[in-house]
Amino acid sequence: MLDVRRLRLLRELARRGTIAAVAEALAFSPSAVSQQLGVLEKEAGLPLLERTGRRVRLTPAGEDLVRHAEAVLERLERAEADLAEARTGLAGALRVGSFPTATRAIVPAALITLARRHPRLEPMVCETDPAAVAHALRAGDLDVALVHEYDFVPAPREPGLTTEPLYGEAMYLAAPAAPAAPAAPAGTPEEAGRDQGAVLRTHAEAPWITATPGTLCHAMTVRACQAAGFTPRVRHQVDEFATVLALVAAGQGVAVVPQLGITGADRAVGLTRLLMERRTQLAFRSGAGAHPAVAAFGAALRAAVPAELASPRAEA
Repeated sequence: MLDVRRLRLLRELARRGTIAAVAEALAFSPSAVSQQLGVLEKEAGLPLLERTGRRVRLTPAGEDLVRHAEAVLERLERAEADLAEARTGLAGALRVGSFPTATRAIVPAALITLARRHPRLEPMVCETDPAAVAHALRAGDLDVALVHEYDFVPAPREPGLTTEPLYGEAMYLAAPAAPAAPAAPAGTPEEAGRDQGAVLRTHAEAPWITATPGTLCHAMTVRACQAAGFTPRVRHQVDEFATVLALVAAGQGVAVVPQLGITGADRAVGLTRLLMERRTQLAFRSGAGAHPAVAAFGAALRAAVPAELASPRAEA
């Protein structure tokens, strides 16, 4: 009989490529991971792994078993959801991953609704960059998470995970306001023309403020500028949009900021709407969507989305 815990290790190895990476992600020692995978090979009765230098590659039998593992783990999630639904009331911890702007603008209202409807449920929020969510969900460190993607940075399909759309946001170019421009209420955006590239190229020689490398926000700004015909000259790398806007107001550069990030923008910041969008989804392990706690959190989130946010587009 194949052991489900060992199947989970094999699946993670297929995603991460090295035993060391699997060990680090799942809080095991590399020797323990190797030992458990060796036992799985004995259970299977044929080789599942072959070494190629410092990496480990799955044999055809190993790849086939990973596909079965995905189906087995999804069925287990559905079984847990059915059992939870059969219990009376929701209780216990719900580990939630979220990114900063959603944590500030959406999550608090959702938590208020959740506490009113299910007072024994204990949501535990951890700010997590969307790029790290898939591993955290598969490892069981999170139960549900908010993730996002941009027009220039579509999210890859992650095996073992399911996403549901929540909302879409407009994107804005934030630049120091022109001194001669007529006074406008603080943070009032201007509508963009039809040529987004032309808007961005206006600031091709300016210093840029981006998120830190490795984040989706950083990739979005760089790719949007490259699509407009130039590579931005990055001066500052900051992840918090309120700080980004403060730097723009101080004349330190220009930036691309999502709708939820422009709240409270200084009068010294000029905002021009772009034609791109950021879309936010709810992510969870495949099969867990019917779990009452996950479903309840999703319903509370949808009720908390501000009316001014758009319904997300089906395609980038």
